[in-house]
Amino acid sequence: MSKIDFLLHESAVGYAIFKVNMQADAIGNRLKEAEDTAEELSLFGKMVEVVGFAPFQGAAHALENANDLSEGIVSDYLRTVLETNLPKASSKHKLVLGVYDKNLANGIKTAFDYVECETRETSEIVAGLLRGLRLHAEKLLKQLQEGDLERAQLGLGHAYSRAKVKFNVEKNDRHITQAIALLDQLDKAVNKFAMRVREWYSWHFPELLKIVSDNLTYSKLALAIGDKNRLSDADIHDVAAIVNDDSDIAGNIIHAARNSMGRDITNYDLEAFLSLARRAISLAEYRTDLHIYLIEKMNVVAPNLAALIGETIGARLISHAGSLTNLAKAPASTVQILGAEKALFRALKTKGNTPKYGLIYNSTFIGRAAVKDKGRISRFLANKASLASRVDHFAQEPSTAVGKAFRQQVEDRLEFYASGKPPTKNEIVIKNAMEETLANMNVEDPTEAGAEDEIQADGVTAQATEQALRKEKSKEDKKKEKKEKKMAKKMAKVNGDVEMTGADDINGDAETVVKKESKKEKKRKLAEVDAEVDGEANGEKKKKKKKDKKDKKAAA
Repeated sequence: MSKIDFLLHESAVGYAIFKVNMQADAIGNRLKEAEDTAEELSLFGKMVEVVGFAPFQGAAHALENANDLSEGIVSDYLRTVLETNLPKASSKHKLVLGVYDKNLANGIKTAFDYVECETRETSEIVAGLLRGLRLHAEKLLKQLQEGDLERAQLGLGHAYSRAKVKFNVEKNDRHITQAIALLDQLDKAVNKFAMRVREWYSWHFPELLKIVSDNLTYSKLALAIGDKNRLSDADIHDVAAIVNDDSDIAGNIIHAARNSMGRDITNYDLEAFLSLARRAISLAEYRTDLHIYLIEKMNVVAPNLAALIGETIGARLISHAGSLTNLAKAPASTVQILGAEKALFRALKTKGNTPKYGLIYNSTFIGRAAVKDKGRISRFLANKASLASRVDHFAQEPSTAVGKAFRQQVEDRLEFYASGKPPTKNEIVIKNAMEETLANMNVEDPTEAGAEDEIQADGVTAQATEQALRKEKSKEDKKKEKKEKKMAKKMAKVNGDVEMTGADDINGDAETVVKKESKKEKKRKLAEVDAEVDGEANGEKKKKKKKDKKDKKAAA
């Protein structure tokens, strides 16, 4: 274990660098004496020494640095603090800095090649020293007064939490997750309460079970009737109002009450039962209201997904994925088996057949498909559900055009599997859906007040861009012209039948002839031309040297 040279202490008030004067080894750090030393300020103050303290400039500055620390980013302020307070060292003999967070340690290593970081996870010594700093930092830092650190921690904690909790009123899928979870619990609770109402009231009026099958209607009738012995023909209108004004059912109920074989019930027992019936009715009505709320919320947050696969199943997909963002990121293969993870892992473990569908099995499309087509239609439906969730996530305004188009595509695919009728091409469907979506969007008129300046600015920008493109194009044309001249000269040398009086005299015949020759012949001739050019250049140099010698002799 390497010796710790310095410690970095991050707090709500700023950064502090401590120099380690004494430290126990890895084994001694576990002893009771070492723990007592960290808890006592008089002993711990001899182990560390304050090198530098850099306070934050305000609440906003503290929040900015807290966000950087949570992501392991070395901010400019922290970099300045480390450069100022840490001594320079070589890459061979590095300084060892104790840091609390592992991600921050990696960032410091990248920023400073002469610093080696130890964290509380890799070193028990660092963990013990940092624990002592958190305990005694307010007293070790002389610039702080009593209570400063506590107030700064409270304010920074609130600001950091507010920044992390991202709340969007228009597209908040957290409400959908909570609503569908509560809806599932209410379904179980309503069924249990309704079953208990039926069993309890059947001791008194057993014939009512065969007449009324709906749980909510049965509970309302039980609450309205109470003691069956008091029913008479005068109550037929009250009973009919509960069963949707069906006089036949109301007459059957009154007739069954007169001839019932159920036992009598006391007023005390009847009060207990009526309390249960009221609770069951209230839960059933609340369940209905919550379902309406879920439908309205899905039409705002994920309208296309709701139009394609239904509000309830769409909400279950969002809840199981965690959020609409996670569902939009998931591929279609994941959406297809979402909710069947246990069956998938069991199939992978036993090398059996993987599941074909998960939560989307409850869709009507899967139920209407033939047995042999269930796998194919589930794959197609998952693909469309994945696209619909992405449209909902990135759309600026809610619209159901894409979802309805996808739903019609699934219908056409079912008909194709059944009768062989070819469905509409996907390209056409998407194009029509996008045109309908754009037509329903409220596009602002660019001629409104304040828009003329933007138009003029756009015109100036476009003009400058056009000029820059023209300059770039002229440069490219010049380069191309130079290359054509060089190529033309070489081809004229190769063929020998073209007189090179300028680039305008080239008519393209030489290039045509060269293209007809083989590659080897071209290379050979080009090599001869290069050699000839080099020979001429060497001959001219020799002539020039001889001339210079003659001139020198004549001068002498």
